[in-house]
Amino acid sequence: MTDTLTDKQKFPLKLSEPCPMVRMAGVRKCYGDLVVLDDLDLDIAANETVSIIGPSGSGKTTVLRVLMTLEEINGGVVYVDGEPLTHMDKNGQLVPASTKHQRKQRSNIGMVFQHFNLFPHMSALENCMEAPVQVLGLSKAEAKDRAEGLLDMVGLADKMGEHPLRLSGGQQQRVAIARALAMRPKVMLFDEVTSALDPEVIGEVLSVIRKLSEEFSLTMVMVTHQMGFAREISDRVCFFDNGSIAEMGEPEQIFTEPQNPRTQQFLSAVLEAG
Repeated sequence: MTDTLTDKQKFPLKLSEPCPMVRMAGVRKCYGDLVVLDDLDLDIAANETVSIIGPSGSGKTTVLRVLMTLEEINGGVVYVDGEPLTHMDKNGQLVPASTKHQRKQRSNIGMVFQHFNLFPHMSALENCMEAPVQVLGLSKAEAKDRAEGLLDMVGLADKMGEHPLRLSGGQQQRVAIARALAMRPKVMLFDEVTSALDPEVIGEVLSVIRKLSEEFSLTMVMVTHQMGFAREISDRVCFFDNGSIAEMGEPEQIFTEPQNPRTQQFLSAVLEAG
């Protein structure tokens, strides 16, 4: 990570400006000579739903992995709710964050992965209880009440005692969503959550995400190949190409009147294939 920050990368913002829930300021991620994120600037407001679309290898999932601190950045700063995630304050200067600092800040973020990542030896209920007990320090009774409410919300009240292998892919993904929500995050990240599912169960997962958007005060960032869903649910759509945002705007503008030739080419290919 770099220790030299530009004025644009420093926080907090002026008091007259609204504070974004997520700020990625000049974020750079490289693997050797391969630049995956190229000085990325992206602000996401509280309660905003942003969909990230683009071809494979464009840096979409890396954005989520950086936000979840699963990837260390090579430059820039990431902030969540006005506090640095990738850095921390030391004697009035921002320095690369310690593991302890990142763990604390990461508690504001929930992520739902493409392949569920449930604990196979635990029931759906136990999967949703584990982190609130171990990380948040909730009592088992409190965690159980919270988990039961969330599993009921995602339509799995009758599956709480089942282990993942006895659940369908769509049911497992809904457990994964409930598990992430059990941590009461401010930001929810979704990484291609329907790509591992059979077509007939994709709708049930998208329905749950739609419900979250309508009923919870969550900031949501979704990497998705479901163009119709992105158009319906998003406040803003970002088209990524070669590690940068090639075009960004409201869904109707992106999907009906894209301005960038790469966006036009990508959407033409994807929508024709669909």
